[in-house]
Amino acid sequence: MGVEMSVAPVEVERPASDEDVRLDMPWVTIVWNDPVNLMSYVTYVFQSYFGYAKDQAEKLMLDVHLKGKAVVSSGTREEMERDVNAMHAYGLWATLEHQS
Repeated sequence: MGVEMSVAPVEVERPASDEDVRLDMPWVTIVWNDPVNLMSYVTYVFQSYFGYAKDQAEKLMLDVHLKGKAVVSSGTREEMERDVNAMHAYGLWATLEHQS
């Protein structure tokens, strides 16, 4: 009474072994320079929120100040959304970006 159906296997195209097969690259949080926050405050935020040692926090702060921005964290999109929101709560300008 039922119709018997035959399901043929589906052929999946696989890349050759020498092809570049990239996984989803990580997302990053970028903190941007602003005319409002003191360098000491930005260093404090990087130490208190991210747990950076003082030397690393100061290096990142100087990148923000001198280069205009610094990548302060990387991970999943959800993690970077959390970090961006935290930076906004501290009053810093931050965005997230997918690394390609």
